Amino acid sequence: MRIECPYCGPRGAEEFVYTQDAERARPTDGGASPTEDWAAYVYLRDNLPGARREYWYHQGGCRAWLKVTRDVSTHEILKVELP
Repeated sequence: MRIECPYCGPRGAEEFVYTQDAERARPTDGGASPTEDWAAYVYLRDNLPGARREYWYHQGGCRAWLKVTRDVSTHEILKVELP
């Protein structure tokens, strides 16, 4: 899988680190104490096929954060943008 970094150009996925789903919203209670909302946010994931927006970090290059739209079934990169 190759990711098109806006700064460095096309690079292999080994230079990047997947960080999190860009479509999920964090709970708004601050997280000072365990709640069902935080447990669901941290542990429950829907593994749906198709295009998903994800945050990736270019650790082995320019260290930019990227928002990548990727088809999780085929690993095809559909779009790369700065968050």
